[in-house]
Amino acid sequence: MFKKVLIANRGEIALRAIRACKELGVRTVAIYSEADRDSLHVRLADEAVCIGPSEPARSYLDIPRIMSAVEVSGADAVYPGYGFLAENPKFAEIVSKSGVKFIGPQPETLELIGDKIKTKEIAGRVGIPLVPGSNGSTDLEKAIETAGKIGYPIVLKASAGGGGRGIRIVFNEKELREKFPVAVQEAELSFGDGRVYVEKFIINPKHIEFQVLADAHGNVSVLGERECSIQRRHQKLIEEAPSLSVDDKKRKEIEEAVAEFCREIGYEGAGTVEFLMDEDGNFYFMEMNGRVQVEHPVTEMVTGIDIVKWQIRIASGERLRTGKVRKNGFAIEFRINAEDPDNFFPSPGKIEELVLPGGMGVRVDTHIYPGYTIPPYYDSLIAKLIVWGGTRDEAIQRGLRALDEFLISGEGLKTNIEFHRRVLRTKEFKEGKHHIGFVEEMMV
Repeated sequence: MFKKVLIANRGEIALRAIRACKELGVRTVAIYSEADRDSLHVRLADEAVCIGPSEPARSYLDIPRIMSAVEVSGADAVYPGYGFLAENPKFAEIVSKSGVKFIGPQPETLELIGDKIKTKEIAGRVGIPLVPGSNGSTDLEKAIETAGKIGYPIVLKASAGGGGRGIRIVFNEKELREKFPVAVQEAELSFGDGRVYVEKFIINPKHIEFQVLADAHGNVSVLGERECSIQRRHQKLIEEAPSLSVDDKKRKEIEEAVAEFCREIGYEGAGTVEFLMDEDGNFYFMEMNGRVQVEHPVTEMVTGIDIVKWQIRIASGERLRTGKVRKNGFAIEFRINAEDPDNFFPSPGKIEELVLPGGMGVRVDTHIYPGYTIPPYYDSLIAKLIVWGGTRDEAIQRGLRALDEFLISGEGLKTNIEFHRRVLRTKEFKEGKHHIGFVEEMMV
């Protein structure tokens, strides 16, 4: 096991990693920007190193500054969390070459799954269904030809994209001619890779992802699925496990395919394989994310497996405990964001009053506290509320109760707590009939 882990992140995921390390008897090093000097992860880590100004590019995204903190602290491992540099193969390679363990997939694996075209080819090879589309990257004329074969609407995707970015929906050839060069330019500017590909646009699909753990000894454990269909502009807002829309037969089929896919690419660590599910229950491969997900707690709540601890254990060389994963009940996660619930614009500010919900089956992962000032430089996520119930109905009712208890106030500060209440009260969510376009329909 490691002696000291540097947490290369901030906010609630940094705090989550610190707690896991402490339970494993591992010392921790927090890094922080000047804006995060008073953040809770800085207070609770064994050591803390300031790595620069508030702007992410000069702190949490600055690899030389982070590596200096690794050297100064004497850490023997780096935990990247999610966002920032978590899926950056260059960062993983630099960490590894410095003689320090990167807690995540190998650099070459991150590079592979970052290429959506290559990843799709491998998924198809192991029998995972693919969305009809271009065979690899495409130019405008081939895109027009492909669209004519599979039919509109289609979606243009950046080969190196991810996290809901680099996506443009196209409904006819005129739009395709207009949007294609813009998509290429956007992909080049955002990801340094101008390649794009074409897929059939699946109307009103559900977003289903399967959580995996894989060790360096070839063992793969699939911990079941999460549904992440409540999202806005491709950003998830509510996640749950298991999905009401996946039956046992289909679950087993997809889990076996996901495990084979992970073995094929030599995956190591925690990750998710993501799918779209159409209205007829057909699954189509989207991508793989080579990191822990924001929504990992819902899987932890129904399986009792600490995913972050296992990330650390796997990186230290431990073998996974193989066998059937037992699941119990239903869990729902609500992303609590500092944003205006009417337009989803960020709404940072100082927290004057904070009351966290509690009781049986309620978990809150957060780094905020009364008197804490939410900085404007980073993602608006300030807390995750996770509830568990023996049945989905019980989880929904517990979620409504917990949301009513969750109080955050401050001058000019707004949150999306009321938005979550609205979603839970809809007939579509209660019956599991929501899809990835549901929020836009609800907000009209």
